[in-house]
Parts: sequence; C-alpha cells; structure tokens
Amino acid sequence: MSFIQKLNAAWASSDSLLMVGLDPDLTRMPDELKGKPDAIFQFCKQVIDATAPFVCGFKPQIAYFAAAGAEGQLEDLCAYLREQYPHLPIVLDAKRGDIGATATQYAQEVFGRYGADAVTVSPYLGADSVEPYLEWEDRGVIVLCRTSNPGGSDLQFLMTDGVPLYLRVADLVANKWNKTGQCGLVVGATFPNELAAVRQAVGDSLPLLVPGIGAQGGDIAATCAAGCNAQKTGMMINSSRAILYAQGAGHWTEAAASVAKQTRDDINAHR
Repeated sequence: MSFIQKLNAAWASSDSLLMVGLDPDLTRMPDELKGKPDAIFQFCKQVIDATAPFVCGFKPQIAYFAAAGAEGQLEDLCAYLREQYPHLPIVLDAKRGDIGATATQYAQEVFGRYGADAVTVSPYLGADSVEPYLEWEDRGVIVLCRTSNPGGSDLQFLMTDGVPLYLRVADLVANKWNKTGQCGLVVGATFPNELAAVRQAVGDSLPLLVPGIGAQGGDIAATCAAGCNAQKTGMMINSSRAILYAQGAGHWTEAAASVAKQTRDDINAHR
C-alpha cells in the first residue's frame, strides 16, 4: 500500500487520529533500561507494544537516535514496526532540506535504509529539494507549513503578495508538488486559527501532521474543530513526551498506554 492508503486504513481500523512520537531521551530512561546497550530500542519497542492499540501510526524523531549514535537501533525499530505492526504508518521526523544529489541521498536514507512510509521535509529550498522524495512514488512527503514553535512566526508569517508564507507553502504543496498524491503538511496544534486556514486552503484530501498537544499545550478540542476534514479524519495528531514519560500507577508502560488511550478517547470525543 502507498502511504496515503495505509494512513486511511489505519484511521479506520484503529478509530484513532493519535500518532505517538518516539523521542527516546537517554537521561529519562526507566531504571530497568539504564546502561543497557540497546536501551533506546527496548524503550521504544515497549512503548510501541503498549500504545499500538490506540494509534494511527508512529513518528520516530531521528535526532534522538543520531545524537546517541543509535541509528542501528532506529533501523531495528523500523524493521520491528514493519514486521509486527505493518498496518501502522512510520513517519520519520527528519525535517530534511537540501538539493540535488544530497537530497537524493537523504531520500535513500529515509526510505531505503529505514524503510519509513513518510518523511518530514523543509520547503525552504523549493521544489527541486522535494523532488527526490517524490521519486519514491508510494511514500509520503510531509512538508513543514505552520510549525508549533513560537519562532516559526519569524518567517512563516511573512507576507508574499498579500498571502502569509505558510499559506503559500500550503498552496504549493496541494496544487503543484503533490504529483504522487502522497503529500501532507505539518501544522501545529498550538495555532488553531492557522490550522483552520490551512485546512480550508487545501481541502479535505491532504493529511496534516499536527504536533503540539500534550507537553506543548495544544488544545485537543480546538485542534479537532480546526483540522478535521469532512470525513472527521485528516490528521495525525502527535503526542510524544506526554506519553513516553507518563506518570501513573503500575509499570511505566502501563502509564504510557493509559495516557495514549485517554488521548485517543479525548480526540474522538471532539471530532
């Protein structure tokens, strides 16, 4: 299946718009994993197994693996996801942005080495920087549009012929770059007005990766009202730290599962 086909199937089968971000911080590992050579893999694997019933996919953040020299563990983790949860999309959060031969190598890394279903990319270098990812015709290319951080406004709110830059990006992706029908946009839950503007601009078909709930404080009700499409889907609403490092009774995996289920249920109550 293509990325979009897998995502649509996951929304339906899981009855969930929740995506769990995998940001394994070695300083926050459970005591039982500290010091183990495969701690990152084991931590993420146990999070996946605990939360998989409640999600529409997983989003490994490559920086956490690369900083720890754990790219091999990321390879193993992606292989585990493909083998055990083949119905759930893997979105590799890499935010790549380069041109020509370099972008071609990055695409090979993401889709060939790690076998991800989709990747996040930056639009700043223009169409030719995105083209190498589109050559993998069944894979998703999710373009940064209105990011969840406050500093995103420094550039994304700049006006271009009367249109803010983030809406210019949304238009480019929806109407020019989406040659394979596998593109999406990153729009933060921390800016529901802009999320609504993007949804209105691109229509119902383009999926939105929406970070910013949980630790960043985005409101679930406002996010659903702004970003859902006519089918009451259309979003991968990501939560990372609030689930990975959840506090609660029982084993840490039980706490992660409990928060994931509650987040899934809260999203469903508002869409």
